[in-house]
Amino acid sequence: MNYINSLAFAREQDKKDSLKKFRKKFLFPQYRGKDALYFVGNSLGLQPESVSRYIKVELDDWSKLASEGHFDGHNPWYSYHEMFSKPVSKLMGAHEEEVIIMNQLTVNLHLLLISFYQPKGKRYKIVCESNAFSSDNYALQTQVQLHGYKPADAIIEVAPRKGEHTLRTEDITDIIKKNADEIALVIFGGVNYLTGQLLDMPRITQVAHQAGILCGFDLAHAAGNIDVKLHDWDVDFACWCTYKYFNSGPGSVAGAFIHQKHLKNRDLLRLGGWWGYNKKTRFIMDKKFTPMQTAEGWQLSNAPVLSMAAHKASIDIFTEAGGMIPLRKKSLQLTAYLEFIINGINEKIKHKKLQLEIITPSHPAQRGCQLSIIAHGIGKDFYNALSKSGVFCDWRNPNVIRLAPVPLYNSFEDVWRFGQVAEKLLLE
Repeated sequence: MNYINSLAFAREQDKKDSLKKFRKKFLFPQYRGKDALYFVGNSLGLQPESVSRYIKVELDDWSKLASEGHFDGHNPWYSYHEMFSKPVSKLMGAHEEEVIIMNQLTVNLHLLLISFYQPKGKRYKIVCESNAFSSDNYALQTQVQLHGYKPADAIIEVAPRKGEHTLRTEDITDIIKKNADEIALVIFGGVNYLTGQLLDMPRITQVAHQAGILCGFDLAHAAGNIDVKLHDWDVDFACWCTYKYFNSGPGSVAGAFIHQKHLKNRDLLRLGGWWGYNKKTRFIMDKKFTPMQTAEGWQLSNAPVLSMAAHKASIDIFTEAGGMIPLRKKSLQLTAYLEFIINGINEKIKHKKLQLEIITPSHPAQRGCQLSIIAHGIGKDFYNALSKSGVFCDWRNPNVIRLAPVPLYNSFEDVWRFGQVAEKLLLE
């Protein structure tokens, strides 16, 4: 597409957008009486306007039915989590039995690591990215310590090459091959939180498996953002949050994927809990843990229904929108337009020795909707000025501004207006 930096062009693209009606299904923060320019869906998605209604159904059942709501409510709480199996599996490229909505992201990561990080002999090391999200770092460090190893020895970090911001697939696979005899697990963020880089998950998984190594992914920045195919890629396990692109509210319930090939493996260690027990005999209260042979077998406790109600509101919108294929199609166009706008700004400000360096890969297959930039010559002052001008973006140390035009609710006009604000601030 040939992009044009004009309001007329942006509005024409929005007019042709088959997903434009979904913008009205979300609540925007306001700035001077109008919708703010919100580009932080990669941190916290906007609230669907239907959330309050979904939660009220459960509150009403609680008030009227009390404990009987577990079985007699509009959406019986006992089986509430089961409503997600079909729609979420479609969004994550999985079989219904392979996904479960439960807990929060890092809790799920720990539960999965209990099962899939099983060091034996000289195979005890974990391979991950050097700039992983802090919570992932803490999880991996404490898991290796749980097995009696020192993180500095047991964790192999893959870093970008000198002078580069993102990882090269060949560097990841070379490290896996070079250290194969010592590696017990490969785990990466599917989309890096800082740079917005989308990794080649199928290739990484393939190389790990060729060396007899299990492979998993944290999909916090990939779920609801890109079209993943977890089952077909043969990924062993994955986990994700739902408060970013899945718009389910702060600290909302999270998701987990366990590949079909592992579900019936009774020798696979896992932590037990009542809700992971065989549902057909759960109320017998047997002392011996007999897990379900689906992803449900990794559950510990019964569903956090109020949190799940918010998630259900958003998942229903994703289903109505037709899933990830149309969303990804728009995302590619919208992100490319943001890239075009930023590059145009750079042409105008270079005489001031300023630059907005986009560190996210330019190739569409290597990114989601997030673009990460370094504002050379102005840094955090530029971020602060954007915030005061009604632009919602975020800052990540040491020097990165992240922008995410989300296809469900952002528009081409949003992107164009961001360019107008940014250009004015930089040329003042």
